[in-house]
Amino acid sequence: MRVAGRRAVEAVRRRLVPGAADRGANPVELAVVMPAILLLLFGSIQVAAWFLARSTALHAAQSGVNAQRVHDAPGGAGVARAQAFLTAAGDWLADPQTSCVDGDDQVTCTVTGKPLSVVPGLSLTVSQTAHGTVERWTEAGG
Repeated sequence: MRVAGRRAVEAVRRRLVPGAADRGANPVELAVVMPAILLLLFGSIQVAAWFLARSTALHAAQSGVNAQRVHDAPGGAGVARAQAFLTAAGDWLADPQTSCVDGDDQVTCTVTGKPLSVVPGLSLTVSQTAHGTVERWTEAGG
């Protein structure tokens, strides 16, 4: 009678303990889902790095325009200021290239570079442009 009672108790325990029959299923499920989780994780980090590089390029271009649009600014002041900004900002933008075009009444600076790559084999390019009006003296008409 004792053996039958123990068997009955063991059968009830197996039914009451959740997942007792599915031992080892969690590691298999994790192995199936983990590549997707890692892809989402690295993808979100790559998107964040792209946005940071884009923001850095835009602020460098705006800084270059602000330096070049000043009344009687020397040639190359915008490029120098944009490069100084990129140096101070760090390495968010790899291989940056800066160009500023000074027209009659407009200044345009463009900063191009590559964001940091977290995903192997992925090569992105970021390019941002800023425009501004050149400061000049005017005389009041009277």
